[in-house]
Amino acid sequence: MTRHSEHCNLHARNRRDFLKTTSALAAAGTLAGGLSIARGAHADGNDVIRIGLIGCGGRGTGAAVNAMKADKNCKLVAMADAFDDRLQGSLKTLGKQALRMESPEKVAVEADHCFVGFDAGRKLIESGVDVVLLAEPPHFRPMHLKAAIDAGKHVFCEKPVAVDAPGIRSVLATAEEAKKKGLSIVSGLCWRYDLGVCETMKRILDGAIGEIKSIQETYLTGPLWHRGHKPEWTEMEYQMRNWYYFTWLSGDFNVEQHVHSLDKASWAMHDEPPARAWGMGGRLVRVGPNNGNIYDHHAVTYEYPGGVRVHAYCRQMPGCYNDVSDLFIGTKGTAFLYNKPRIEGENPWQYAGPAPGSQMHDKEHQELFASIRSGEPINNGVYMARSTMMAILGRMVDYTGQAITWDDAINSRQDLSPERYAFDAAPPALPDADGNYPIPMPGITKFI
Repeated sequence: MTRHSEHCNLHARNRRDFLKTTSALAAAGTLAGGLSIARGAHADGNDVIRIGLIGCGGRGTGAAVNAMKADKNCKLVAMADAFDDRLQGSLKTLGKQALRMESPEKVAVEADHCFVGFDAGRKLIESGVDVVLLAEPPHFRPMHLKAAIDAGKHVFCEKPVAVDAPGIRSVLATAEEAKKKGLSIVSGLCWRYDLGVCETMKRILDGAIGEIKSIQETYLTGPLWHRGHKPEWTEMEYQMRNWYYFTWLSGDFNVEQHVHSLDKASWAMHDEPPARAWGMGGRLVRVGPNNGNIYDHHAVTYEYPGGVRVHAYCRQMPGCYNDVSDLFIGTKGTAFLYNKPRIEGENPWQYAGPAPGSQMHDKEHQELFASIRSGEPINNGVYMARSTMMAILGRMVDYTGQAITWDDAINSRQDLSPERYAFDAAPPALPDADGNYPIPMPGITKFI
């Protein structure tokens, strides 16, 4: 099995395995990453791994449920979000879910461990948690990931991990620091934890379809949520509540959503970056004051050394043909990853296990907690950063209309951060008198 799919060999450790490993580590006084033996896996079963959630939207709430289910002796003890109503709604949902799990004790979030505002993430990391779940808007992930690893915490980091190249460089440096500290970073690029995709990708990497010649990635869907605009909100609050529609917060939807598809392409290419990319994109239906400044369609070609090309298409428009699929064309056959993983050609094969996508969100958290208990850290840092950078490169070429190399892109000086983080501060993009935001224009917008 290759290094790129090594975590597909899912941990099947039971409680006895945990206890054996903990006993072996007892002489050193700590588990990997600074998790003390006092909170390790003891035979009395009373030791608890304390979880903190940053970002209390739907994905964050789901991640907290996955985490609580992943380990017998863990509890959610802290939550953080920019907005109290979002936090309280998530906390209520999680309490109900814990009751359904017949484990109400797993949600143990006291009022003094509910943190709200732009500094909520920092406060949570400093509150005594052992594991941090990062599910906030992508802009904030590099800073929260760094703070968590600096503080000796294990991390589950949702995708994408950044919105600009400075953020990617920060994540790569943080991932290296996590390795030195023996801390786990598990990525929310969940298809790498899907059994069917793992089985198919292993065969691709072992040569079942021969030499890869071309890859097609499509993510054609309808529009997503929008939370409206209330007159009492400042511009910063409006953008934070509708973060998906602003490039500085989401990276654009080809970064926030299509990164899943690009990650599978990158995986097949041994996580080596493309040489350059070019493409086209724009806004056809995403117009008007409630649509921020992101595009509604992207089409990008990524060129690899040796002539392999990845053709990536994504769209968010209502009333259109939808398709989410992955197609890998090789000299000996063709592989299909999404929905019904299979290989056609000289080495035909059909996946026959659990339905794709049915268990991956649980598996990634099971692996994270198993790594903590065993003292065998997982570090997904490099591939999650490179796949995110691949998506950012796609946005760069579409916004500018230029062909851009990987080296130029990853060394970009463009920092999408606001001058300061406060609800009375100005976001990076401001609307005109009609409520419309400045939109990147190919051929006019410059690469920085």
